Amino acid sequence: MYDMGTRKQALTLVGQGRSLNSVSKEIGVSRAAIRSWQTRIEPLGPTAPGCPRCGDVPGKPDDQVAYSYLLGLYLGDGCISYLHRGVHFLRITCADAWPGLIDSCAEVMQILRPDNKVFRIQRQGCQYVTCYSKHWPCLFPQHGPGRKHERTIALEPWQQEIVDAHPWEFIRGLIHSDGCRITNWTTRVVGGAPKRYEYPRYFFTNTSTDIIGLFTDTLDRLGVEWKTHRPQGISRPHGHPRRTQILTAIGPVTLLPRPRWDSPQIVGRALTGEKPRCDLRAHDSAQPSRLRGRSSRGRRGGRRPQPGGRFGGRGEAPARWG
Repeated sequence: MYDMGTRKQALTLVGQGRSLNSVSKEIGVSRAAIRSWQTRIEPLGPTAPGCPRCGDVPGKPDDQVAYSYLLGLYLGDGCISYLHRGVHFLRITCADAWPGLIDSCAEVMQILRPDNKVFRIQRQGCQYVTCYSKHWPCLFPQHGPGRKHERTIALEPWQQEIVDAHPWEFIRGLIHSDGCRITNWTTRVVGGAPKRYEYPRYFFTNTSTDIIGLFTDTLDRLGVEWKTHRPQGISRPHGHPRRTQILTAIGPVTLLPRPRWDSPQIVGRALTGEKPRCDLRAHDSAQPSRLRGRSSRGRRGGRRPQPGGRFGGRGEAPARWG
C-alpha cells in the first residue's frame, strides 16, 4: 500500500500535464494505481473479517441454524480440498434424485459465505455443490488429510454449543447426507379382518465411529430412542412417542418444495400422516444411472442388432434397447 505522500506526488505530476506513463516510471507506481487515485485518493479502510473465526476475538457464524445443518451435511457427504494460494473449496455430494436437498445445501452455503459464488457441478447421478473460500478450514476444523473414518472427528467447543442450541438441524444434515427414511408396514387382525399399518423409520449409516457417536449423543440429548442395526448403522425404532416431532424436524429425504430458511417453518414442514412423496417414475433423473445416457447403438456400445444378425438369436431384435 502506498502512503499518502506518494499518492499526492503522483497526482501533482499528472496535474502538471505529465502522462501516466512518465509519472509511473519516475515514482515507480503502476499506471493503474495512479488512474485509481484520480477517482479516490484515500485508501480503503479496513473491512470486517470475512470469517467469524479469523477476527481478533473468534466468534460463531451469524446464522447458527444454517451452520448446524451444513455441519451435518459436511460430516456426512462433504469434503474440503486445497486449491491454491490459500483457497480451499467445500464440496457436498448430492444425488440428483433429491433436488430439494441440492437447493437446501446450496442455500446454506450461500448464507455462510455470502460473498462467494456457489457452483453446482453435474456428475453422473449426482451434483457437487461447491463453494471456494479461504475460510472453510476455519469453519470446519475437522478438515484434515485422509478419510474421515480413518482419523479422529470431534467437535470444537464452539461447534458443540451450536449443535446443542440447534440439535435438530444437525440431525437433519446427517440424515439428509448419510441417512434415509422408509415406510415400514405390518398387519394386524382387527375385528376379524386384517388391517395394514404403515409407519416411518429413519436410518443413518456412516463408517466413522466418531460421527456415529455425534449422531447418537445428539439423539440422547433430544430424548430419542435408537438402536444399532449393524456396526455402522443406527435406526430409530417405530412406536416412539416423539415420532411426530421427528417427522416435523427431519421430514422426508425427498425434500420436494420446502420452506426457505428465513421462514417461520425453519425446521421443515409437519408431515404427520403424510406419506413420502417419492415416485421414482416421476423423475427421469432418479432412474438407475445404467439406464441413462446409454448409446442408442446397443447395450455394449456396439452395432444395434438387426433381425437375423449375430445378436438377434431368433432372427428378431429385442423389443427395447437402451
